[in-house]
Amino acid sequence: MIYKIIHRTTYKYKYPVSVGNHVACLKPRSIQHHSLIKSEIIITPNPTSITERIDYFGNHLCYFTVEEPHDELIVEARSEVAMEDPPATPPTHSPAWEDVAAALSRDQHPEALEAYQFRFESPRIRLRPEFAAYALQSFTPGRSFLQALLDLTARMHTDFRFDSKVTTVRTPVEEVFQKRRGVCQDFAHVQVACLRSINLAARYVSGYLRTYPPPGQPRLVGADASHAWVSCYCPALGWLDVDPTNNVVPSNGHVTLAWGRDFGDVSPLHGLILGGGVHTLKVAVDLEAVES
Repeated sequence: MIYKIIHRTTYKYKYPVSVGNHVACLKPRSIQHHSLIKSEIIITPNPTSITERIDYFGNHLCYFTVEEPHDELIVEARSEVAMEDPPATPPTHSPAWEDVAAALSRDQHPEALEAYQFRFESPRIRLRPEFAAYALQSFTPGRSFLQALLDLTARMHTDFRFDSKVTTVRTPVEEVFQKRRGVCQDFAHVQVACLRSINLAARYVSGYLRTYPPPGQPRLVGADASHAWVSCYCPALGWLDVDPTNNVVPSNGHVTLAWGRDFGDVSPLHGLILGGGVHTLKVAVDLEAVES
């Protein structure tokens, strides 16, 4: 199976922007169960300069500058990803979660050392006693790491309500936790905060989620969604992904775009502009599956 992905972002400004410097994180990663075939980014107006590089976390970034006056910026990323066999079913056995937390402090394996950095606070995620208390309802003494992780994911799916009107991209994770409402980005932040607050390593994952139209209705172009979920590290098993928004273990319906400490590390598009005033933002994602 091949996924064809179009991610189109449109900014409309009240006043012309004279100069804009932007960074796009819109090129999917190649990982165990899917690989990037090709990717291109189309920018209107044409940028005066454009460069690509790999960031600290291994994500693909595109830097570009637009120097002509413009009242609209359109960034369209087109990618093709080959989806391989679905990931193996998560193992049924894993070490006690306390052993996983303790092992992170002493394991000198390169993968474990890389994972260790995801135990700490990040700009958008703070460690709090209330997060630890919530997590410990699932991570009870002696319970296996995997059972506890899946239980926390299921509890969050039950306790938190999807509501796109109560939060913004800047809403603190503490506020989301109190309101028990938000969107996938918020839920991923809360779960990462809970896991790190009990000394586990967890990272924020951004990507795409394949959606399906209601029975009898056609698939709408541009109606798919960018998405966010969580990955938690166990030395014996590696990184395990969970999706608290949908209470699933991500498989061939999830396409990984990037990962980092929190949303700030993987924002799809951000930058600095001179001028513009008030602006509107529209994002449309189309993920189409075709036979390879």
